[in-house]
Amino acid sequence: MLHDRVLVSTEHEDGERRSGSGILIPATAALGKRLAWAEVVATGQHVRQVQRGDRVLFDPDERAEVELQGAAYLLLRERDIHAVAAPRVDAGQTGLYL
Repeated sequence: MLHDRVLVSTEHEDGERRSGSGILIPATAALGKRLAWAEVVATGQHVRQVQRGDRVLFDPDERAEVELQGAAYLLLRERDIHAVAAPRVDAGQTGLYL
């Protein structure tokens, strides 16, 4: 990885989904702008806020897809990440920072 790039593995949510109240949302339903979660697989040498294994929130429109050894990944710039869910926080904190 080079510069401020982050390689992530996405959590595909293809198909139908259920809302928090249990309503079934079909795969063909149009949604507004929706952010997505992914897990960091690798980082460039100039990435400062994200580490391998973190979950990141990003805009799916601001990405580049890449296939490595048959697996699909996304390539993001660190500045395109909106939030990070990190397991490396002190006790009593949420582990989510924006």
